[in-house]
Amino acid sequence: MTPLKWCVPGVSTCTTRRVGAIWTASTTWLTWVTATRTWSRPAHGKWGSSTPTRASSTTTWCCTLRGCRPRCPAASPSSTLSTLVTALSDPHALLNSRSEANDLALRLARQYSGSQDIVTLDNAYHGHVTSLIEISPYKFHHKPNASHPPFVHVAPSPDVYRGKYRRDHPDAAKAYADEVRDIIRQVQSKGSKVAAFIAESLQSCGGQVVPPAGYFQRVAEHVRQAGGLFIADEVQVGFGRVGAHFWAFQLQGDDFVPDIVTMGKPIGNGHPMSCVVTSREVAQAFATSGMEYFNTFGGNPVSCAIGLAVLDVIAKEDLQGRALRVGGYLTSLLEKLKEKHPLIGDIRGRGLFVGVELVRDRTQLTPATAEANEVICRLKEQLVLLSADGPHRNVLKFKPPMCFSAEDADFVVGKLDAILTEIEAATGLKSASIKNGENNVRKTMAELDKHTPCHLSDLACRGVELS
Repeated sequence: MTPLKWCVPGVSTCTTRRVGAIWTASTTWLTWVTATRTWSRPAHGKWGSSTPTRASSTTTWCCTLRGCRPRCPAASPSSTLSTLVTALSDPHALLNSRSEANDLALRLARQYSGSQDIVTLDNAYHGHVTSLIEISPYKFHHKPNASHPPFVHVAPSPDVYRGKYRRDHPDAAKAYADEVRDIIRQVQSKGSKVAAFIAESLQSCGGQVVPPAGYFQRVAEHVRQAGGLFIADEVQVGFGRVGAHFWAFQLQGDDFVPDIVTMGKPIGNGHPMSCVVTSREVAQAFATSGMEYFNTFGGNPVSCAIGLAVLDVIAKEDLQGRALRVGGYLTSLLEKLKEKHPLIGDIRGRGLFVGVELVRDRTQLTPATAEANEVICRLKEQLVLLSADGPHRNVLKFKPPMCFSAEDADFVVGKLDAILTEIEAATGLKSASIKNGENNVRKTMAELDKHTPCHLSDLACRGVELS
């Protein structure tokens, strides 16, 4: 393999080095990528690109803390870092998975703050390793004797449909943020401090929850005043999926910037890649720990080539713009479906990240869990893969590949319409008053238990994501 060149800020020449990624003693992450970039997808598949991509170049790529560029000092190509605000455009690390990224984020925050305590959101999921299961109520609430370590503190999910503070609240963002403030005060009253608050920019496993505008700003203020950091988990919602912005945390407004951002498999379009980006101040604090960070496969040349090709496709095929346009169209179709079907209680989301919450009663918000399971099983029979999530497993998750088209939206919503029509006819819900939907609960469960074409233990039918 041809050795690559890398540039150090302030140095005008490039030095030949091997491909890889390291954390240096000078608290600088340096990342190199391969000179030949090749990526492709099967002609029959959709991996996030509408056309097969093969990119190759004999150009030597130089990567610095400010991104990669062909030769020194030529113009920069598409770069993950270039999409972030200046405060987060320098220290970064490439890893293999979401779990590695979020685990490193916790280490960074704990070293910076000198504390162990973490505030997380109810129904959150951040990864499968021990340190992340501990801060993932979505997982540990399913244990027979649900518990979590004393240094983990759970704040209410900022769900304005079903949560503690709803859309009719005069300031739901402040009310939910004050819950975090109160937790911080409780931690301080016991002689400790909070290391970090961690949240998905839009909750996915928690049921496609969109935080109210201003929530993150207020939480960040409380956390930073207490000496902690704000970690934004962009693993499922980053890279243009929300349409209006490249990163979902930007939905909160230009006045909000996290202290640490984690990214996952969308970098490689499913290829095992992840990334942690933070500020120089946080990175330098980590460097003083005396425990360097290294990763055997993180930043390897094959993964870097794939990552660059994916970024190029996102830009060249305007997948962010497509997410905005097609996502808006999909949402409009679902809103029309809501007018027709009393089972649909709420439509929420941004871009190509949309949730459809099924309820048996729009007043009581009784979760239609069995009905949601029936929907995803019936769709699977028709070769449409959808999943149900949320604390009651009653939220249909629309999170398709970003090459998803308006025609695809028409097809899926048409199938969903037909299935909901059959379910409502079979259970009597369609002919009943929406307010009296609770009366149909017993009949609904009996009918669906009899006709559901798969068992609840079938992970594929339940739509459980093993990420």
